[in-house]
Amino acid sequence: MSGLRFELLAQDGTARRGRLHSDHGSVETPVFMPVGTQATVKGMTVQALRETGSSMILGNTYHLYLRPGHERIASLGGLHEFCGFKGPMLTDSGGFQVFSLAKLRRMDEDGVDFQSHLDGSSHRFTPELSMDIQAALGADIVMAFDHCPELPSQPEAIRAAVDRTLHWTRRCAERFGTRRRHARGHEQALFGIVQGGLDPDERQRCARELVALDLPGYAIGGLSVGESKADMHRVAALTAAFLPPDRPRYLMGVGFPEDILAAVCDGVDMFDCVLPTRMARTACLLSADGRLVMRNARFADDDRPVEADCDCYTCTHHSRAYLRHLFMANEILALVLGTTHNLRFYQRLMQGIRDAIERGAFTEFRAAFEGRFLAGGGRAE
Repeated sequence: MSGLRFELLAQDGTARRGRLHSDHGSVETPVFMPVGTQATVKGMTVQALRETGSSMILGNTYHLYLRPGHERIASLGGLHEFCGFKGPMLTDSGGFQVFSLAKLRRMDEDGVDFQSHLDGSSHRFTPELSMDIQAALGADIVMAFDHCPELPSQPEAIRAAVDRTLHWTRRCAERFGTRRRHARGHEQALFGIVQGGLDPDERQRCARELVALDLPGYAIGGLSVGESKADMHRVAALTAAFLPPDRPRYLMGVGFPEDILAAVCDGVDMFDCVLPTRMARTACLLSADGRLVMRNARFADDDRPVEADCDCYTCTHHSRAYLRHLFMANEILALVLGTTHNLRFYQRLMQGIRDAIERGAFTEFRAAFEGRFLAGGGRAE
């Protein structure tokens, strides 16, 4: 077992084609990671997930701490054994959920008091507890506990969030180390998260001090929380430029195809988002020609697949008409087939991105994809 390392294979401008090595296997980058909040990607078996081309997934520290509990998962062999996914995994710190889901919370420099969204019970999250939970879960990549500020926020609130993020990240590194060995023998690596809202100076300050910690990787946090598309793209680009070229760069929670393409152009390597699975559960399927809302009456007699050239199980076995019927009848299979297609759509997009970078044709690929996808109604509302 050699642990986590990033290998840069090709560049086209600032777009990067790489490979992320871990003790649970290698991941081709740029990579899209489906979100498995509660140790499962909703509606997907591990085999079905693998068949979509998904090579790395996420787990959620906050949710798994509350249910079934990190100590129980550890006693059952860790997250890989517990859910059966034997490829690389990443767990977030729980910080975003503490701030976004808790109805009542109190934050200080030591940590956060919050009430469970499940039963109202009281809990206290600290950087040390986040590290202990993630150490027990055993993901290959663990995220530092951070403070994600609301947007818009006043400058003093942004500065305070950066100060707290830096302070908490240092405590995470003291508790966990930058790298450690799980009881099962594989390496776990700590990533820091760059905060700073929309303020370029605070983004640079946060990035500079995190880079000084010499962490195995870095994430761009605090975006896709209500800011404009233009602001998201601007801040992601400038933040990526502050990060070391020999470490993986991860843009957290950003998942519309046009946003992924913009971030890849700026040198981002890793992405995650609930978008493809959530959209599938609302009968919205994705194609190169935009979004298809499968409840629409125009699909009632449509015998074509969602996408003619898609090789996913859904497209090779079922028609739009059948899928519409399943969604209209509220059948569970609709969610499974829809999720299967949407995840395959994303993995085919990422493969196309990687191939284009290798050919030195990323700019042309991006223009062609966006021209077709956005013209067909793919843009976010």
